[in-house]
Amino acid sequence: MNKHMANLKGFSLPLSPEGKANLLPPPPWHYSGDFMTIEYRADPDAVIALLPDELEPADDPGAVNLIFADWQSCSENGREITEPYYSQYKEVMFYVGAKYKGKPVCRCVYIWVDKDYAMLRGLVQGFPKKLGEVWMTRPTTVGKAGMRLEPGGIFAGTLSAGGRRLVDAKVTLKEITQNGPTVSDPPLHNSRHLPGIDGTEPAIYELVTFSGTDKEIGPIWYGDAEITLFDSPFDELKALEPKEMLGSYYHSFGYTFAGGKVLEQHKF
Repeated sequence: MNKHMANLKGFSLPLSPEGKANLLPPPPWHYSGDFMTIEYRADPDAVIALLPDELEPADDPGAVNLIFADWQSCSENGREITEPYYSQYKEVMFYVGAKYKGKPVCRCVYIWVDKDYAMLRGLVQGFPKKLGEVWMTRPTTVGKAGMRLEPGGIFAGTLSAGGRRLVDAKVTLKEITQNGPTVSDPPLHNSRHLPGIDGTEPAIYELVTFSGTDKEIGPIWYGDAEITLFDSPFDELKALEPKEMLGSYYHSFGYTFAGGKVLEQHKF
Protein backbone atom coordinates (compact mmCIF):
# COMPACT_ATOMS: atom_id res chain seq x y z
CA MET A 1 0.00 0.00 0.00
CA ASN A 2 1.20 3.49 -0.84
CA LYS A 3 2.46 5.09 2.39
CA HIS A 4 0.40 8.18 1.62
CA MET A 5 -2.76 6.02 1.74
CA ALA A 6 -1.86 3.90 4.77
CA ASN A 7 -5.15 4.80 6.47
CA LEU A 8 -7.15 3.56 3.45
CA LYS A 9 -7.44 -0.07 2.38
CA GLY A 10 -8.57 -2.01 -0.65
CA PHE A 11 -7.27 -3.77 -3.76
CA SER A 12 -9.23 -1.43 -6.03
CA LEU A 13 -11.17 1.82 -5.76
CA PRO A 14 -12.99 2.96 -3.73
CA LEU A 15 -10.45 2.69 -0.91
CA SER A 16 -11.91 2.89 2.59
CA PRO A 17 -10.89 2.53 6.26
CA GLU A 18 -11.87 -1.16 6.47
CA GLY A 19 -11.28 -2.04 2.83
CA LYS A 20 -14.74 -3.55 2.32
CA ALA A 21 -15.94 -0.85 -0.07
CA ASN A 22 -13.54 -1.66 -2.90
CA LEU A 23 -15.28 -2.92 -6.03
CA LEU A 24 -12.76 -5.70 -6.58
CA PRO A 25 -11.02 -7.86 -3.96
CA PRO A 26 -7.51 -9.20 -4.70
CA PRO A 27 -6.81 -12.46 -6.55
CA PRO A 28 -6.87 -15.40 -6.60
CA TRP A 29 -10.24 -15.43 -8.35
CA HIS A 30 -12.06 -18.72 -8.85
CA TYR A 31 -14.38 -19.29 -11.82
CA SER A 32 -16.97 -21.93 -12.73
CA GLY A 33 -19.17 -21.53 -15.79
CA ASP A 34 -21.04 -22.81 -18.82
CA PHE A 35 -19.62 -21.97 -22.25
CA MET A 36 -21.27 -21.78 -25.66
CA THR A 37 -18.43 -21.42 -28.16
CA ILE A 38 -18.59 -20.90 -31.92
CA GLU A 39 -15.48 -20.91 -34.11
CA TYR A 40 -15.56 -19.42 -37.59
CA ARG A 41 -13.48 -17.63 -40.19
CA ALA A 42 -13.90 -13.91 -40.86
CA ASP A 43 -12.10 -11.61 -43.29
CA PRO A 44 -8.39 -12.13 -42.43
CA ASP A 45 -7.63 -8.44 -43.00
CA ALA A 46 -10.28 -7.46 -40.44
CA VAL A 47 -8.74 -9.79 -37.83
CA ILE A 48 -5.16 -8.67 -38.52
CA ALA A 49 -6.25 -5.03 -38.18
CA LEU A 50 -7.15 -5.75 -34.52
CA LEU A 51 -3.64 -6.94 -33.58
CA PRO A 52 -1.19 -4.59 -31.84
CA ASP A 53 2.32 -4.10 -33.21
CA GLU A 54 3.73 -6.67 -30.75
CA LEU A 55 1.74 -9.51 -32.31
CA GLU A 56 1.92 -11.16 -35.75
CA PRO A 57 -0.95 -12.80 -37.69
CA ALA A 58 -1.77 -16.41 -36.91
CA ASP A 59 -1.25 -19.25 -39.38
CA ASP A 60 -5.04 -19.13 -39.86
CA PRO A 61 -5.35 -15.33 -39.72
CA GLY A 62 -9.12 -15.13 -40.13
CA ALA A 63 -10.09 -17.58 -37.37
CA VAL A 64 -12.36 -16.18 -34.64
CA ASN A 65 -13.73 -17.69 -31.45
CA LEU A 66 -17.08 -16.32 -30.16
CA ILE A 67 -17.83 -17.33 -26.55
CA PHE A 68 -20.98 -16.84 -24.50
CA ALA A 69 -20.21 -17.56 -20.83
CA ASP A 70 -22.50 -17.85 -17.81
CA TRP A 71 -20.12 -17.52 -14.85
CA GLN A 72 -20.10 -17.97 -11.12
CA SER A 73 -16.95 -16.57 -9.50
CA CYS A 74 -15.54 -15.74 -6.10
CA SER A 75 -12.39 -14.55 -4.35
CA GLU A 76 -10.34 -16.75 -2.03
CA ASN A 77 -12.61 -16.43 1.01
CA GLY A 78 -15.67 -17.33 -1.06
CA ARG A 79 -17.87 -14.67 0.53
CA GLU A 80 -19.47 -13.85 -2.84
CA ILE A 81 -21.10 -17.27 -3.03
CA THR A 82 -23.65 -16.36 -0.35
CA GLU A 83 -24.19 -12.94 -1.99
CA PRO A 84 -25.15 -14.16 -5.49
CA TYR A 85 -25.22 -10.70 -7.07
CA TYR A 86 -21.47 -10.53 -6.53
CA SER A 87 -20.75 -13.99 -7.93
CA GLN A 88 -23.01 -14.45 -10.95
CA TYR A 89 -22.51 -12.73 -14.28
CA LYS A 90 -22.53 -13.36 -18.03
CA GLU A 91 -20.25 -12.18 -20.80
CA VAL A 92 -19.61 -12.41 -24.54
CA MET A 93 -16.05 -12.64 -25.87
CA PHE A 94 -14.39 -12.54 -29.28
CA TYR A 95 -10.97 -14.23 -29.43
CA VAL A 96 -8.58 -14.30 -32.39
CA GLY A 97 -5.33 -16.11 -33.01
CA ALA A 98 -1.91 -14.46 -33.37
CA LYS A 99 1.80 -15.09 -32.84
CA TYR A 100 4.22 -13.59 -30.35
CA LYS A 101 7.88 -14.00 -31.26
CA GLY A 102 6.87 -16.75 -33.65
CA LYS A 103 4.80 -18.79 -31.17
CA PRO A 104 0.98 -19.20 -31.31
CA VAL A 105 -1.03 -17.08 -28.88
CA CYS A 106 -4.60 -15.87 -28.64
CA ARG A 107 -6.10 -12.48 -27.85
CA CYS A 108 -9.45 -11.17 -26.69
CA VAL A 109 -10.31 -8.30 -29.06
CA TYR A 110 -13.87 -7.52 -27.93
CA ILE A 111 -15.81 -8.44 -24.79
CA TRP A 112 -19.03 -7.39 -23.07
CA VAL A 113 -20.01 -8.17 -19.47
CA ASP A 114 -23.12 -7.44 -17.40
CA LYS A 115 -21.68 -6.61 -13.94
CA ASP A 116 -19.43 -3.73 -12.85
CA TYR A 117 -17.04 -5.80 -10.70
CA ALA A 118 -16.51 -8.29 -13.54
CA MET A 119 -15.76 -5.40 -15.88
CA LEU A 120 -13.10 -4.00 -13.54
CA ARG A 121 -11.59 -7.44 -12.96
CA GLY A 122 -11.25 -7.85 -16.71
CA LEU A 123 -9.60 -4.48 -17.16
CA VAL A 124 -7.00 -5.48 -14.55
CA GLN A 125 -6.31 -8.57 -16.70
CA GLY A 126 -6.17 -6.63 -19.97
CA PHE A 127 -9.61 -7.62 -21.29
CA PRO A 128 -11.23 -4.72 -23.24
CA LYS A 129 -14.54 -5.07 -21.40
CA LYS A 130 -17.64 -3.00 -22.01
CA LEU A 131 -21.00 -3.24 -20.27
CA GLY A 132 -23.73 -5.12 -22.12
CA GLU A 133 -26.85 -7.19 -21.65
CA VAL A 134 -26.18 -10.90 -22.14
CA TRP A 135 -28.68 -13.78 -22.13
CA MET A 136 -28.14 -17.51 -22.62
CA THR A 137 -30.33 -20.60 -22.80
CA ARG A 138 -29.87 -22.63 -19.62
CA PRO A 139 -29.66 -26.43 -19.74
CA THR A 140 -32.35 -28.21 -17.74
CA THR A 141 -32.61 -31.70 -16.25
CA VAL A 142 -36.36 -31.76 -15.44
CA GLY A 143 -39.54 -30.42 -17.01
CA LYS A 144 -40.33 -29.09 -20.47
CA ALA A 145 -39.29 -25.44 -20.05
CA GLY A 146 -35.74 -25.82 -21.33
CA MET A 147 -33.24 -27.79 -23.36
CA ARG A 148 -31.36 -30.89 -22.29
CA LEU A 149 -27.70 -31.55 -22.99
CA GLU A 150 -28.51 -34.16 -25.59
CA PRO A 151 -28.60 -34.47 -29.40
CA GLY A 152 -31.02 -31.90 -30.81
CA GLY A 153 -30.73 -29.54 -27.84
CA ILE A 154 -30.78 -25.91 -29.02
CA PHE A 155 -28.85 -23.30 -27.04
CA ALA A 156 -28.98 -19.62 -27.94
CA GLY A 157 -27.23 -16.45 -26.80
CA THR A 158 -27.93 -12.76 -27.35
CA LEU A 159 -25.89 -9.61 -26.72
CA SER A 160 -27.19 -6.05 -26.59
CA ALA A 161 -25.43 -2.85 -25.58
CA GLY A 162 -26.56 0.76 -25.53
CA GLY A 163 -30.08 -0.27 -26.49
CA ARG A 164 -28.91 -2.06 -29.67
CA ARG A 165 -28.75 -5.76 -30.49
CA LEU A 166 -25.18 -6.73 -31.37
CA VAL A 167 -25.08 -10.55 -31.54
CA ASP A 168 -27.50 -13.42 -32.05
CA ALA A 169 -26.00 -16.92 -31.80
CA LYS A 170 -27.39 -20.45 -31.71
CA VAL A 171 -25.90 -23.93 -31.33
CA THR A 172 -27.77 -27.18 -32.03
CA LEU A 173 -26.09 -30.09 -30.23
CA LYS A 174 -25.17 -33.24 -32.13
CA GLU A 175 -22.80 -35.39 -30.08
CA ILE A 176 -20.12 -35.43 -27.39
CA THR A 177 -16.61 -34.92 -28.78
CA GLN A 178 -13.09 -35.33 -27.45
CA ASN A 179 -12.00 -32.17 -29.28
CA GLY A 180 -12.76 -28.60 -28.30
CA PRO A 181 -12.24 -25.02 -29.48
CA THR A 182 -8.77 -24.27 -30.83
CA VAL A 183 -8.54 -20.48 -31.38
CA SER A 184 -8.58 -19.69 -27.66
CA ASP A 185 -6.36 -22.63 -26.68
CA PRO A 186 -2.86 -21.01 -26.95
CA PRO A 187 -1.58 -18.64 -24.23
CA LEU A 188 -3.63 -15.46 -23.86
CA HIS A 189 -1.88 -12.17 -24.69
CA ASN A 190 -3.89 -9.08 -23.74
CA SER A 191 -3.01 -5.39 -23.46
CA ARG A 192 -3.39 -3.29 -20.31
CA HIS A 193 -4.04 0.29 -21.38
CA LEU A 194 -4.75 3.21 -19.05
CA PRO A 195 -5.11 6.70 -20.56
CA GLY A 196 -3.05 9.47 -18.99
CA ILE A 197 -4.90 11.94 -16.79
CA ASP A 198 -3.77 14.82 -19.03
CA GLY A 199 -5.38 13.19 -22.05
CA THR A 200 -2.19 12.75 -24.07
CA GLU A 201 -0.03 9.63 -23.84
CA PRO A 202 -1.12 6.45 -22.04
CA ALA A 203 -0.14 6.22 -18.37
CA ILE A 204 0.15 2.42 -18.72
CA TYR A 205 0.56 0.31 -21.83
CA GLU A 206 1.61 -3.30 -21.29
CA LEU A 207 1.42 -6.57 -23.17
CA VAL A 208 0.52 -9.18 -20.55
CA THR A 209 -0.11 -12.90 -20.38
CA PHE A 210 -1.54 -15.29 -17.83
CA SER A 211 -2.97 -18.77 -17.56
CA GLY A 212 -5.31 -20.40 -15.12
CA THR A 213 -4.62 -23.14 -12.60
CA ASP A 214 -6.87 -25.96 -11.35
CA LYS A 215 -8.56 -26.21 -14.74
CA GLU A 216 -11.56 -28.52 -15.09
CA ILE A 217 -13.55 -29.16 -18.27
CA GLY A 218 -16.88 -30.99 -18.44
CA PRO A 219 -18.12 -33.12 -21.35
CA ILE A 220 -17.81 -31.17 -24.61
CA TRP A 221 -20.83 -31.18 -26.91
CA TYR A 222 -20.29 -30.51 -30.61
CA GLY A 223 -22.99 -29.02 -32.84
CA ASP A 224 -24.07 -26.80 -35.70
CA ALA A 225 -24.10 -23.03 -35.28
CA GLU A 226 -25.66 -19.83 -36.57
CA ILE A 227 -24.35 -16.29 -35.94
CA THR A 228 -25.72 -12.86 -36.81
CA LEU A 229 -23.70 -9.73 -36.04
CA PHE A 230 -25.42 -6.34 -36.11
CA ASP A 231 -24.11 -2.88 -36.87
CA SER A 232 -23.78 -0.12 -34.27
CA PRO A 233 -22.35 3.41 -34.36
CA PHE A 234 -20.28 2.60 -31.25
CA ASP A 235 -18.95 -0.86 -32.19
CA GLU A 236 -17.11 -2.50 -35.09
CA LEU A 237 -18.35 -6.08 -34.96
CA LYS A 238 -19.68 -6.16 -38.52
CA ALA A 239 -16.08 -6.38 -39.74
CA LEU A 240 -15.88 -9.81 -38.06
CA GLU A 241 -18.90 -11.30 -39.84
CA PRO A 242 -18.56 -15.06 -40.46
CA LYS A 243 -17.37 -16.21 -43.88
CA GLU A 244 -17.09 -19.90 -42.96
CA MET A 245 -18.23 -21.87 -39.89
CA LEU A 246 -15.58 -24.10 -38.29
CA GLY A 247 -17.28 -25.68 -35.27
CA SER A 248 -19.48 -25.05 -32.26
CA TYR A 249 -19.37 -26.38 -28.71
CA TYR A 250 -21.15 -26.35 -25.35
CA HIS A 251 -19.38 -27.33 -22.13
CA SER A 252 -18.69 -26.39 -18.52
CA PHE A 253 -15.33 -24.98 -17.47
CA GLY A 254 -13.63 -23.95 -14.25
CA TYR A 255 -10.25 -22.46 -13.31
CA THR A 256 -8.43 -20.12 -10.91
CA PHE A 257 -6.69 -16.88 -11.85
CA ALA A 258 -3.75 -16.16 -9.54
CA GLY A 259 -1.79 -13.54 -11.47
CA GLY A 260 0.03 -12.89 -14.72
CA LYS A 261 3.22 -11.61 -16.30
CA VAL A 262 4.16 -8.38 -18.08
CA LEU A 263 5.84 -9.26 -21.39
CA GLU A 264 6.39 -5.74 -22.70
CA GLN A 265 5.99 -2.35 -21.04
CA HIS A 266 6.08 0.79 -23.13
CA LYS A 267 7.13 4.15 -21.72
CA PHE A 268 5.75 7.36 -23.19
